[in-house]
Amino acid sequence: MTDIALSLMVLTTLALIGGAVWLWRRKRAGRRALLMLVLAAVIAMNVALWVVPDESGQSLATAASDR
Repeated sequence: MTDIALSLMVLTTLALIGGAVWLWRRKRAGRRALLMLVLAAVIAMNVALWVVPDESGQSLATAASDR
Protein backbone atom coordinates (compact mmCIF):
# COMPACT_ATOMS: atom_id res chain seq x y z
CA MET A 1 0.00 0.00 0.00
CA THR A 2 2.90 2.35 0.72
CA ASP A 3 4.23 1.78 -2.79
CA ILE A 4 0.94 2.90 -4.31
CA ALA A 5 0.83 6.04 -2.16
CA LEU A 6 4.43 6.97 -3.01
CA SER A 7 3.79 6.36 -6.70
CA LEU A 8 0.72 8.60 -6.62
CA MET A 9 2.70 11.29 -4.84
CA VAL A 10 5.40 11.20 -7.53
CA LEU A 11 2.79 11.36 -10.30
CA THR A 12 1.08 14.26 -8.53
CA THR A 13 4.41 16.07 -8.28
CA LEU A 14 5.00 15.65 -12.00
CA ALA A 15 1.47 16.83 -12.80
CA LEU A 16 1.88 19.90 -10.58
CA ILE A 17 5.18 20.79 -12.23
CA GLY A 18 3.65 20.36 -15.67
CA GLY A 19 0.62 22.46 -14.74
CA ALA A 20 2.82 25.18 -13.28
CA VAL A 21 4.93 25.35 -16.42
CA TRP A 22 1.79 25.48 -18.55
CA LEU A 23 0.34 28.31 -16.46
CA TRP A 24 3.63 30.18 -16.44
CA ARG A 25 3.99 29.99 -20.24
CA ARG A 26 0.43 31.16 -20.75
CA LYS A 27 1.08 34.04 -18.33
CA ARG A 28 -2.32 33.54 -16.82
CA ALA A 29 -1.61 33.05 -13.15
CA GLY A 30 1.95 33.54 -12.00
CA ARG A 31 1.10 33.28 -8.32
CA ARG A 32 -0.87 30.08 -8.85
CA ALA A 33 2.02 28.58 -10.82
CA LEU A 34 4.42 29.46 -8.03
CA LEU A 35 2.15 27.89 -5.42
CA MET A 36 1.92 24.74 -7.53
CA LEU A 37 5.71 24.54 -7.62
CA VAL A 38 5.90 25.02 -3.85
CA LEU A 39 3.37 22.22 -3.33
CA ALA A 40 5.31 19.99 -5.71
CA ALA A 41 8.47 20.65 -3.70
CA VAL A 42 6.71 19.80 -0.43
CA ILE A 43 5.40 16.52 -1.85
CA ALA A 44 8.82 15.68 -3.29
CA MET A 45 10.43 16.25 0.11
CA ASN A 46 7.86 13.96 1.72
CA VAL A 47 8.65 11.25 -0.81
CA ALA A 48 12.36 11.73 -0.17
CA LEU A 49 11.83 11.37 3.58
CA TRP A 50 10.09 8.05 2.99
CA VAL A 51 12.48 6.49 0.48
CA VAL A 52 15.98 7.76 1.35
CA PRO A 53 17.68 5.22 3.61
CA ASP A 54 19.31 6.11 6.91
CA GLU A 55 22.70 5.00 8.23
CA SER A 56 21.50 1.45 8.76
CA GLY A 57 20.29 1.22 5.17
CA GLN A 58 16.59 1.11 5.98
CA SER A 59 14.04 3.66 4.86
CA LEU A 60 10.64 4.44 6.31
CA ALA A 61 8.97 2.75 3.34
CA THR A 62 10.85 -0.52 3.87
CA ALA A 63 10.22 -0.37 7.62
CA ALA A 64 6.50 0.07 6.99
CA SER A 65 6.39 -2.82 4.52
CA ASP A 66 8.23 -5.13 6.94
CA ARG A 67 5.39 -4.92 9.48
